[in-house]
Amino acid sequence: MTQTSNRFLDEIGKLVTDAAGAAQSLGREVETMVKSQLERLTSEMDLVQREELETVKAMAEKAREENEALKARIEALESRLSEPAPVQDGTADGA
Repeated sequence: MTQTSNRFLDEIGKLVTDAAGAAQSLGREVETMVKSQLERLTSEMDLVQREELETVKAMAEKAREENEALKARIEALESRLSEPAPVQDGTADGA
């Protein structure tokens, strides 16, 4: 009886080991399929690369700084134009 019991347990052990290996293999296969599908979807979506995004952000920041500088210049010029012109008296020519 002991020998039959050990043989039965050995067979169950082999079955469990085989099942675990199959489950692990199936898990890897599912992971590979999911990665493949995600890569296909992202390539079809026309997503921007991080490097491109950083370049555009830097360009926008530079343009913003230039706009601020130009705005300050315009405001300075406008304030100079809105000042009244200095009044000249006629005594300077000796009359």
